[in-house]
Amino acid sequence: MFRNLAIAAVLTAISLPALAGTPGLDTRERNQRERIAQGVRSGELTRPETRRLMRGEVGLYRHVRAAKSDGVVTRAERMRLDRHADRMSARIYRQKHDRQDRPQGGW
Repeated sequence: MFRNLAIAAVLTAISLPALAGTPGLDTRERNQRERIAQGVRSGELTRPETRRLMRGEVGLYRHVRAAKSDGVVTRAERMRLDRHADRMSARIYRQKHDRQDRPQGGW
């Protein structure tokens, strides 16, 4: 009996960060990564631009993981994460629509 309770407690502790869901933000992160990849494929993003944008996406991912780490994403954390995602989205747009393009010879 004690063993079953211990197993249940461990499984609950492991799954708590997963329950601290941010499905909208997770979808948004995936879409932003796809926008960056599309910009690379089309030549709209240069190598340095891509590097900077990917570093920003990694930072956003780390903030999401930190917010989920205690099992609950509070309203304040969610607002902060949304603002960070908004800024990243604007950066992606600006970099894709600036006048810099990757030369057509490849990377």
